[in-house]
Amino acid sequence: MNTEMEAESMDRKENRLGTLPVEQLIRQFAVPSIIAMLVGALYNIVDQFFIGRSIGELGNAATNVAFPLTTSCVAIALLFGIGGASSFNLALGRKQKEDAVYYMGNAAVLLFSLGAVLCLVTQLFLTPMLRFFGAPDSVLPYAVTYTRITSLGFPFLIYSSGGAHLVRADGTPRYSMVCNLTGALINTVLDPLFIFGFQMGMAGAALATIIGQIVAAGMIFRYMLHCRTVRLERRHLMIRMKHTIHIMSLGMSSFFNQIAMMIVQIVLNNSLTYYGSRSVYGESVPLACAGIISKVAMLYFSIVIGLAQGLQPIAGYNYGAEQYDRVKQVYARTVRYALTISTGAFVLFQLFPRQIIGLFGDGSEEYFLFAVRYIRIFLFMTFLNGIQPVTATFFTAIGKPVKGIFLSLTRQILFLLPLIVIFPLFLGIDGIMYAGPIADLAAGAAAIGMIAFEMRQITGLQRAQESVRQSSTY
Repeated sequence: MNTEMEAESMDRKENRLGTLPVEQLIRQFAVPSIIAMLVGALYNIVDQFFIGRSIGELGNAATNVAFPLTTSCVAIALLFGIGGASSFNLALGRKQKEDAVYYMGNAAVLLFSLGAVLCLVTQLFLTPMLRFFGAPDSVLPYAVTYTRITSLGFPFLIYSSGGAHLVRADGTPRYSMVCNLTGALINTVLDPLFIFGFQMGMAGAALATIIGQIVAAGMIFRYMLHCRTVRLERRHLMIRMKHTIHIMSLGMSSFFNQIAMMIVQIVLNNSLTYYGSRSVYGESVPLACAGIISKVAMLYFSIVIGLAQGLQPIAGYNYGAEQYDRVKQVYARTVRYALTISTGAFVLFQLFPRQIIGLFGDGSEEYFLFAVRYIRIFLFMTFLNGIQPVTATFFTAIGKPVKGIFLSLTRQILFLLPLIVIFPLFLGIDGIMYAGPIADLAAGAAAIGMIAFEMRQITGLQRAQESVRQSSTY
């Protein structure tokens, strides 16, 4: 009797994804997801702010050089976080509860384990990696100090970031938000204390960061012991190849998007250093400015990605439950919000570039000249950036990872990477700036074409479903 009552209670919790108004569900799942993504971006922004104020241009350049490793952490977190969450929701929508628990347990174990592996690799090969990421001699000591400490937090960063997606998929988006907010607040409080109070410089910023990540990871671990809709047992933590492959297939789109960003960041850093040294700006000015601008851009992009991640459990559950009208509704409304945010960011970047860069410390006239031109040109097509991440996540959520993977690679790998290699050959460092808007335009066009085709397919499924219902009625 108790088992039946528990099953009914579990069904009620799950079914709200298929019964509550789509607008209400988007608010419930997207807002905590947006806050979680903003918190992740703020870890870097807060460090950048206080490092810029205390150390200056070389410190800002150092955090930019280290950024590809942070992107690697996000990539792993999304691979098993988004993949695990999508697999979990699709399984629940299909009433496959035992598989759903294995997806959650396997994803949680893989998140922490791969974080530990990345930490070890970074500790062993730190200096060569930072050289490869584009660190010039003047920046390398700061980058080594910062990264050697932050890498110790990789297992906790990956587990807390990826685990937040699992918590949200389990129907508790507010708790995932609280976990990430707690870590970010700790980082924000400790940064000035360690950097200015204890005079620890780069090491202080790094130490503050990992303390926040450890606390957030502990809160996620506590939740996993008492999930809302399923009960995790020790057997669910044993890695099963079938479940791991399925998780990875659905997380690949988000993973490749981050890996593409990392590759582009590495090439971009090296190009900025190389062509900057041959311009009036010098090698460190473009590197420092681009690092700040990329992290500022991540603030608005985090909102867009948060919206996309909020879409994931709603679209996944309803697609699995064959409620196709709700699937189309959640995509249309999410992409509308994403485009609104992107357009607002475009206006800010075009009107207030100097004020934005000025928040992160003073610099030479060349420093501000480069930063203003870089923001206005490189981010000129920002208003289109709401389409691609939402569409790629949508494909993943409905169990079509190949389309999601392809779309996630369009902007970074297919378009931006070749352009930042080719354009500077003819235009010097200005070529890097003009590569950005062209890549954004091309990626937006690809996303529009792919989603238009997919919506026709979903409409076809709706019509077939209606035909079956009418036949059964007669």
